[in-house]
Amino acid sequence: MRLKWSEKSMVEVDTRIFGRIAIEDEKVIRFEHGILGFPDLKDFTLIFNEDKGAESSIKWLQSLQEPAFAMPVMNPDLVIPGYSPKFSADLLNPLGDNLDSENILMFVTVTVPKDITKTTVNLKAPIIVSIENRKAVQLISDDDAYSVKHAIYEELMAQKAVQA
Repeated sequence: MRLKWSEKSMVEVDTRIFGRIAIEDEKVIRFEHGILGFPDLKDFTLIFNEDKGAESSIKWLQSLQEPAFAMPVMNPDLVIPGYSPKFSADLLNPLGDNLDSENILMFVTVTVPKDITKTTVNLKAPIIVSIENRKAVQLISDDDAYSVKHAIYEELMAQKAVQA
């Protein structure tokens, strides 16, 4: 693990994909119970194309404990407008009391195989982040309407064509 805390409330990490990056404390997202399959990875940050800012469709959830671990994520509303998975309310407790939609960010993981036309997102297990306290959880939805491998390539290409 190559973490280096600076006096300016920042952490530096040597990542496999992005090289050395410095992350301000207020940009650290904490998963108290880790993420699915990686319970020991608890501190992350979001990395995205600065030129596109919040509009960047693909972001990277970069682990601060494991420099080689970064996974692509995206806003599920980009492929499923009105995406609203169901969970037991108690599973959201780690996020705190403010669960207003203005305080919550939701992401789904993206899988990009060799054949990019087979790109999928996991709608069954979204990542939910509290903006207020930067705490996060990854939960498995009780809703059978959402799948683990939802194809998105054609949807994204159709949106791109409309925007052009």
